[in-house]
Amino acid sequence: MSSRSITPDVRGATPKEILELARKLNVRSMRLQFTDILGVNKNVEIPASQFEKALAGDIMFDGSSIEGFVRIEESDMLLAPDLSTFRLFPWGPADARVARVICDINLPNGDPFPGDPRGVLKRTMARADEMGFTMQAGMEAEFFLFRPTPEGGATTATHDVGSYFDLAPADLGEDARRSMVDVLEQMGFEVEASHHEVAHAQHEIDFRYADALLTADNIATFRFVVKQVAHQFDLIASFMPKPIFGQNGSGMHTHQSLFRGKDNAFWDKKSEWELSKTALHYIGGLLHHARGMCAITNPLVNSYKRLVPGYEAPVNVAWSMRNRSPLIRVPERRGPGTRVELRSPDPSANPYLALAVMLAAGLDGVATSADWREPVNENIWEMSHRERRRLRIDDLPHDLSEALDELEKDQVITGALGDHVTRHFVEAKRQEWRDYITQVTAWELENYLLKY
Repeated sequence: MSSRSITPDVRGATPKEILELARKLNVRSMRLQFTDILGVNKNVEIPASQFEKALAGDIMFDGSSIEGFVRIEESDMLLAPDLSTFRLFPWGPADARVARVICDINLPNGDPFPGDPRGVLKRTMARADEMGFTMQAGMEAEFFLFRPTPEGGATTATHDVGSYFDLAPADLGEDARRSMVDVLEQMGFEVEASHHEVAHAQHEIDFRYADALLTADNIATFRFVVKQVAHQFDLIASFMPKPIFGQNGSGMHTHQSLFRGKDNAFWDKKSEWELSKTALHYIGGLLHHARGMCAITNPLVNSYKRLVPGYEAPVNVAWSMRNRSPLIRVPERRGPGTRVELRSPDPSANPYLALAVMLAAGLDGVATSADWREPVNENIWEMSHRERRRLRIDDLPHDLSEALDELEKDQVITGALGDHVTRHFVEAKRQEWRDYITQVTAWELENYLLKY
């Protein structure tokens, strides 16, 4: 936890100790936070009079109102707080603070709800534990900062003409970004760096890697904080993957490794490239299931407008240690920092489901001794179709519909998600695709209206 955190370390704290801490810190409201299947943050806010009941896991909510949860006749859900996630928000009056706790979702009888995204990740982590591994992950979620309309509506207007690593005055979002870093550090994040990204108005804030569950919790909180702070600067923050035609989209590159105890299971100093067989088979699993998990890691119609050649986003299923054109890159660092970077995910993904399917794919590769193929160190974007076929380099799905077809065929990925999440996710995304393909766009009118 950051040394600037305004919340004491609560790991291992009991409900009674959290209640006493809330009293000492003048907490008057508590947000019980979770995400729906699509990754949208949700919360139930309660007053101090209900804290004891909430920390005992006795707060119910109507699950039928949440995307992809349950039917009307099965509506009651319980919020089960993870006490280690208790944090103060660093805004508001000191005598009436607001805190948050991230919750798991339980059925009325106390059993875990199979549609809870956080529960999906915890189940996959339990499988890793059975195989002797824990997952460490770091997610780099890029975002845009835009000006709102006078009425507060969304636009893609910006006066920021900055590019990669630029400074003010070209980077006109740096004050907002600095404030975001300050808030995140006060909430316990260990922020490592922040900078302007390639596209105009595009930014990135990187924080320290952690175990998979904490990383997913952090991304959910990060997206909320970025939007909240942007609003204070009269800006709109967006994690939409490709908001501007002709500019790079936003990715969520995910660094991941497996550990056995304190030892990085991906590192073997005596092996070629200093990568263990575990690492290579894990890469093989990611390659084998890349098309099947793409609907989860890239869940929007808009996601596939980022995954096109020419804008630094991967479109080919391959791995490398020397360039960024393939799907998977292995950074140069070895020893405890040995890791693989999956470059396809974007920040609209549900972080719990995204990490769950990546881990499931990698573990399947380890369990089945998956073929990792050879690394491709040439620039794939410059290869001919024939060269890519010779090297067995496949493409990622070209649109959401194709990605959903691949998801439904991949039993490892659907098995990790479970029947409930798979069914509701696919239903929601099939409807999203149907809504999209029936729209008449400005491009169609411009190209067809007078011509035909």
